[in-house]
Amino acid sequence: MVWTGTWVAERLGVELIGDEELPALLGLALRRNPKRAHLLVSSVLGKHVPQRPSVVYGSGLDLGRRVRALLGDEEAARSVVLGYAETATALGHAVADGLGLAPYLHSTRRPVAGVARAGGFEESHSHATSHLLLPEDPKLLAGDGPLVLVDDEFSTGNTVLNTVRVLHERYPRDRYVVVALVDMRSASDLGRLDAFAAEIGARVDLISGAAGTVRLPEGVLEKGQALVAEHETAYEPADATRGPGAAPVRVELGWPAGIPDGGRHGFTPEHRATLEAALPAMADRLAEALSDLPATKEPSTTEPATQGPATQGPATGAPAPQGPADPAPAPPTGPRVLVLGFEELMYAPLRLGTALEDAGHDVRYSTTTRSPVLAVDDPGYAIRTRLVFPAHDDPADGPGDRYAYNVVGAGFDAAVVVIDSTADTPALHAPDGLLAQLAAHIPRVVLAVVPSYAPSTPYTPQDSDSEAPERSSMLPEPLRGPAFSSYAPEEVGWLLQDLSDVELEAPTEEREEAIQSGGAHYAESLPVEYQPSARYQELFHSALESSAARIARAVGTVTETVLAERPGRAPVLVSLARAGTPVGVLMRRWAAARHGLDLPHYAVSIVRGRGIDANALRWLAAHHDPADVVFVDGWTGKGAITRELVDAIKAFEAAEGVTGFDPEIAVLADPGSCVRTYGTREDFLIPSACLNSTVSGLISRTVLRADLVGPDDFHGAKFYRELAGADVSNDFLDAVAARFDEVTGTVDTEVKELLSTDRTPTWEGWAAVERISEEYGIHDVNLVKPGVGETTRVLLRRVPWKILAKRGADADLAHVRLLAEQRGVPVEEVDELPYSCVGLIHPRFTRGATGADGKAVVSQ
Repeated sequence: MVWTGTWVAERLGVELIGDEELPALLGLALRRNPKRAHLLVSSVLGKHVPQRPSVVYGSGLDLGRRVRALLGDEEAARSVVLGYAETATALGHAVADGLGLAPYLHSTRRPVAGVARAGGFEESHSHATSHLLLPEDPKLLAGDGPLVLVDDEFSTGNTVLNTVRVLHERYPRDRYVVVALVDMRSASDLGRLDAFAAEIGARVDLISGAAGTVRLPEGVLEKGQALVAEHETAYEPADATRGPGAAPVRVELGWPAGIPDGGRHGFTPEHRATLEAALPAMADRLAEALSDLPATKEPSTTEPATQGPATQGPATGAPAPQGPADPAPAPPTGPRVLVLGFEELMYAPLRLGTALEDAGHDVRYSTTTRSPVLAVDDPGYAIRTRLVFPAHDDPADGPGDRYAYNVVGAGFDAAVVVIDSTADTPALHAPDGLLAQLAAHIPRVVLAVVPSYAPSTPYTPQDSDSEAPERSSMLPEPLRGPAFSSYAPEEVGWLLQDLSDVELEAPTEEREEAIQSGGAHYAESLPVEYQPSARYQELFHSALESSAARIARAVGTVTETVLAERPGRAPVLVSLARAGTPVGVLMRRWAAARHGLDLPHYAVSIVRGRGIDANALRWLAAHHDPADVVFVDGWTGKGAITRELVDAIKAFEAAEGVTGFDPEIAVLADPGSCVRTYGTREDFLIPSACLNSTVSGLISRTVLRADLVGPDDFHGAKFYRELAGADVSNDFLDAVAARFDEVTGTVDTEVKELLSTDRTPTWEGWAAVERISEEYGIHDVNLVKPGVGETTRVLLRRVPWKILAKRGADADLAHVRLLAEQRGVPVEEVDELPYSCVGLIHPRFTRGATGADGKAVVSQ
C-alpha cells in the first residue's frame, strides 16, 4: 500500500524519521495556512481520515492505561485529564476512560454565556489559536493531583508549555503527564520540557504512541504555499458532480438526561458509567434508521493505511497487562456507514460509532473541522477529497467555511451526522449546508442531535476574578493575517473590525480644518496614505540598517524588564494600534528567541479624548487574566496617551466591575519620561515611525465613528492590500530580530541597572510641551508633537507649521528634514530641548494653509 505522505515528500523533500510504525500512523498533506507548510494527518485520530471507531477509541484507551500504570491507582484517582480542542477532544476523553478514575475537561474555542472562565492559553501554530477552559465546577482544576494533558501531536511543546505555565500560576501542582499519539519534537525542542519542569519545580512525564520527527528542507514554507496555490486552482470540488439527494432522516437518540455532550464543562467517571449503560439502546435507534439499506461493495478511495489494534471498553480495574492485542472482532456486515462528528463534538459520535461497531455494523468515524487543507486525489496523499460548507453553529469568530475530508468517494451507504443542539441551525439544513452536501453523495443521511449541555452552576462575579460581562462572549475573534494585515497570524491578533471597503480618506487640509474647528474628531476619518518617494525610501532603509542593533537593544531591554517584573507569569502583550504593534511583535519574538516563550499578542485601539476600546478590554478579560496584560506602545511624546489609558481603565473598571488591568505602558523609547517600563529614554529614530501602514502590517490608523462602530463593536481599521508592493513591515521586523544575539550581553547589563534604578516618571516632556505651546503662541498642547516619531506623524498626516530641531541631533533627523523640505516647512534649530525634534501643527488653520502642491503657506 502506498504511504499517504508520498506525494508531499516527493514534491517538498519532507522526511518522516522515527519509529517503524510512524508511516502507518501518519500521512502528509498541505495546509492552506501560512504558519506551516505541512500537516501531519493521523490515521487513528478520527478527524481527517475516516477510521474504524474501535481503532480510534482504542488508541486513546491504550494511552490512558499506560498513564494509570505510570501513576498508580492512588495518584490516578487524584488526577485530572485535560484535552485540547479541537482535534484531541475525543482522544483526551478516551485517555480518561483508559485511566478509569479521573474526571475529564477539554479546552474549547466556543465561549458559553454565563460560564466563568477558569483559564485560557494560546496555540500559536493552529488555524484558530485561542483556547478557553470552562469547567462547570471551578474546583476541577484546583486540586493538587497530577494533571494529564492530552494532544494528538507533540510537535514543539509550545502549546503544552503555555498551558502549564498559565495553570501552574493559578493551580500549582507537583506533577504533570503529557500524552500524545505521536511525539514529533525536533532535536532542538527535546530538552525544553525538562528545563521547564526544573524551572517550575514539578515533575513532567511524557507518554506517546510513537516518536519521530519531520525533517523540513530549507524554503519548505514558500514551496508549500506555491504548491497549494497551484493545486487549489486546479481542484474541482467533488460536490459539484452530483445532484441533490434524499432528505435527511432525524433520529431521536434518547441521550441520557443530565449527561454532558462532551468534556467542555467537565465529564466525571459517574457520567461515564451512565453513558456506557445507555449506548446500546442509542445504537439500536440508529441501526433501525439504517436497516433497509443494502450493503455496497464499492471500494473506498480513502481507506486508512492502518487498521490498528482492536480494543475493549474503558478500564474499570487494574491497567491492562502488556502483551498481544485484543482479538479482532468478527468481520462487519451490512451497509458501510460513516459516523460524522462535529468539530469539538468528537467523543459522543465516537462512542455511538463504537456501539454500532460492537453490534456488528461496518462503521467508519471522522469529524468536520475548521482547518483548511488542500485536497489532492492521489493515493500517496492523505486528504483525497473535501466538502466545503458554511459554519452552522454561530461561531464566536463569525461565519466561515468548514470542511469534511475523505468522505466523498469513500463508498459510504449512509452517513450518521452527530451534532449538538447548538449547531442544529437553519444553516445546517440550508441548500448549501452540510446535510444537503452529504446527501448529494451518500444515499442515506441520518441526523442525530445531542442536547448541548447547560451547566447548572449560574455565573456570578465571585466565580472568577477576571471575567468580562456576559456580552463579551458575543464579540468576534481577533482578525489575523493574511486576511487582515501582512503580519503572520501568530504574530498578532487585531481586536478590530475590518473597514477596508469603507471610503474613509479625506484630503489633509480638509481633515485639519474639520478637526480644529471642532466639526470632526481626528479618529472619524483617515489621511490619504503617504506614498514615499524613492529618496525617502532610501532614507528609511539607511536608517534601518544603522539603527537595527540600537532598536534590538531597546526591544530586549523593555522585554526583559517586563518579564523580570512578572516572575512566573506569562505576559499577554496588548499593543496600542498601530505604532505599538511592530514593537509588540518584536517583544514577542525576543521572548521566544531568548526564553522559548510563546506570548499572546493583540492590538487594540485607543483614541485621544475617547479612550481605549472597551469591547477589546471585555474580550481580553474573557480570554485572559487582566493582571497578565501588558500594554505596549512605540514611544512616548508628551504622555497624552499614557494619561488617556489611565483614565480609560479607571472608567472601564467602574462601569464593568472588571479589575486587574494595569494602565502602565511599556514602550521602546520614553524621551518624555512618562512611564516606568521602557527600552531607552533617548529620543532616537525608530524607522517604523518613518512610514505609515507600509511598516505596520498595511493597517491604517484606527477609526471610531458612530455610524460605523456600534456600542458592541470593536473600533475599526483598514487593510491596504493594494500597497503590498511597497510593504516593508516584515523587513523591519526581520532586520531588528537579526540583531538580537549580538545585543544580549548589553541588554542583561542594562536591565540589571534599570531594575535597581528609580524609574519614576518625571513628566519632563509634558513640561517642555507646555513651555513651547506658550512661547510660540499656540496655547494648545495638542498641537505640539514632541519626539522624532510624533514629528514624523505631523509631517505625514497633519498640516505642519514648523519643526523645532535640537541642535546637533542631525543623525536621527534626515527623514524629518526631507519631509519638511518637500512640504515647505521651516526647520528651526533650538537648544535645551529634551527631544531630538518637535513638530508644531499649524495653529490657525484655514483651507488656504496648504496649497495645491501640498506645501504649507502663510495663513492670512
